Amino acid sequence: MASSLSTSSLFNVRGRIVLVTGGSSGIGKMIATGFAHNGADVYIASRKEKQLQEAVAEIKKVATGKVDYIVANVSSKAGCDALVREFRKRESNLHVLVNNSGITWGGPYEDFPEERGWDNVFNVNVKSVFYMTAGLTDLLAKDATNLDPGHVINISSTASVDPHCEGALSEAGNGTWSYQPSKAAVNHLTSALALKLAPQFITVNAILPGVFPSRMTAWGIKTAGEEIFNASQPTGRFGRPEDVVGLSLFLASPASAHVTGSHTILDGGSRFSSRIAPTAKL
Repeated sequence: MASSLSTSSLFNVRGRIVLVTGGSSGIGKMIATGFAHNGADVYIASRKEKQLQEAVAEIKKVATGKVDYIVANVSSKAGCDALVREFRKRESNLHVLVNNSGITWGGPYEDFPEERGWDNVFNVNVKSVFYMTAGLTDLLAKDATNLDPGHVINISSTASVDPHCEGALSEAGNGTWSYQPSKAAVNHLTSALALKLAPQFITVNAILPGVFPSRMTAWGIKTAGEEIFNASQPTGRFGRPEDVVGLSLFLASPASAHVTGSHTILDGGSRFSSRIAPTAKL
């Protein structure tokens, strides 16, 4: 009993096989680096091979496990199926699936585009979570037990619980009208998948990050200035890699074997503070 309560046992991910979609940049890359550094075998997937190659080279500098990539586009069921097939060629088991791929679109309320603004955002942010999880459920369930389950981590956003669609992260006159609803859908899908997969000993949880430096937030942070965002944070800072990596390691380790269907907000408490400008968190 005592040995199972040690941090080295509770938070051990060494030897685990991990797949991170959207893992070549931003929060996905942070998470992939954290797993690799702690001994997991990590695959990252995204559309751009050069970016994947650069990310793998960088992650390998701190990795103690294997790091590889798969070129994939999860904006359609066919794209998700192709990624699943390629992963199966390389591995016969999967311990942790991180559904991180996500996009946003800003546009005017009066003329918000349908295909790019709504359809593509929901395809990537919501449908890919379902198709990737369904396509890999058997590998996640393989050898899983109620003490050592498979894990799905869905990267949602505080935008899922914040209705502000016009703010400092989008140009004046534009709003991220589809992003907030898409991330709210991720939360609900997380709960539905947690219920569905619990009998197969697979946990499904969501992380709801606030503002972390990434390609998604770069324009807004540069335009408004870091002080605008930091002033709205009780902690006085953006999210850091350690913040999201620590939570991800918990949700993928024996320490969280009895945690499923959770939606954990990771925003430094900014949702409770008054803000200089309403901000869509990405």
